[in-house]
Amino acid sequence: MGLGLGASLWRFLEAPLRGTAARQRRLGVLCAIGLAAIAAGCSSRPYGTLVVGTSAPDASQVDLLVATTRAPVLQPPGVMFGGSRGRGLDFADIVVSIPPDGARQPGDVQLPSSLPGNPERDFVILRADRMDLAQAKANFDARVKGTPGRRVLIFVHGFNTRFEEAVYRFAQIVHDARVNVAPVLFTWPSGGRVTDYVYDRDSAVYSRDAMEAVLQALVKDPNVDSISILGHSMGNYLVIEALRQMSIRDRGLSPKIRDVMLASPDIDVDVFRRQIAEIDAGPRPAQFTLFISRDDRALGLSSFLARDSTRLGALDPNKEPYRSILEQGRVQVIDLTGMASNDFTNHGKFASGEVVGAIGERLAEGQTLTDTKGGLVESLGTFTNGAINVAAGVATRAVAAPSEVFDPTRSERSVDTAAGATSLTQ
Repeated sequence: MGLGLGASLWRFLEAPLRGTAARQRRLGVLCAIGLAAIAAGCSSRPYGTLVVGTSAPDASQVDLLVATTRAPVLQPPGVMFGGSRGRGLDFADIVVSIPPDGARQPGDVQLPSSLPGNPERDFVILRADRMDLAQAKANFDARVKGTPGRRVLIFVHGFNTRFEEAVYRFAQIVHDARVNVAPVLFTWPSGGRVTDYVYDRDSAVYSRDAMEAVLQALVKDPNVDSISILGHSMGNYLVIEALRQMSIRDRGLSPKIRDVMLASPDIDVDVFRRQIAEIDAGPRPAQFTLFISRDDRALGLSSFLARDSTRLGALDPNKEPYRSILEQGRVQVIDLTGMASNDFTNHGKFASGEVVGAIGERLAEGQTLTDTKGGLVESLGTFTNGAINVAAGVATRAVAAPSEVFDPTRSERSVDTAAGATSLTQ
């Protein structure tokens, strides 16, 4: 991907400038590249942190069932699954200790400065066990039977996400949502680098059959009453593709699938229009909710890489043809543009305490996110900041999440799982 991205940028920069807007846009991309390079040198991301520690008396615990298409990793220690693609589905049970409420702000993920971490102020791993299919089924059924309403929440992360990052982020979401659900993390083989955009995109496609298999298993499980799905960024492409396949295969979606929440989806609008049309061809009881932010810098870069195609998570819902597409697809829109964010890219607003808390309230009450009584829009308000200046907008929107100059994932030793591929139909 590094060569592909470099070649694309080179062709873009040496192309003739046509007018002031083109010059401003070109300058914006150059500024974005510089900012990304600076940020890369200062970034700190979790890696090899799945080392078991202890909890604190006032800390909370989140128990996650993990289903993944990533290849298991033998070395280095503290890494369970890396960025390589596995040959089937693998499972894990991971318990995360969350610091006491007085030691953190909702939405924050506090990483340990030294392992295994201080549970009074850090996210600490309490258990990290691999499981086979039989163990995963028994583990999940025991968990969901004890969950009020037998509700399941599935989270699918986005582009440039390491396994550890997906674990910590979902643990934060579950904790801050304050809703009693059986949490399932579906994590796919993201390379965990900004330059792996094409690799990640292909990995999302690679994982859609496995994602559908997980959804089919949950739908057929008599212990499950309702399923909610939260996708982020490129993970939404995987979510929608799996639902599209299910709808075609089953001639509609199961009534158990209640909510599909698309946070900052990195999906081409035209592609989404075709996907939602296939899903709507049969019964579709699920409510689709779209979280957008027109000041999302990561989606700005994605749009540039996709020849300026509008990304679903950054569209203007009041403009045509987008307004008609969303109305025809019966998609509720939550506009987070202009909402304050401690995320440099404005790509992670969905995980803020305010947004996650409102989602949790709706799920806990068994309502869809569009209910007029205390609905999500009313809980959050609508955030708008008008049109984005062309020059400033491109300079800020065209930066994705920073990557490290030194990449520790290069030393991973992955397990060849060809002989142990897992199928949920077994």
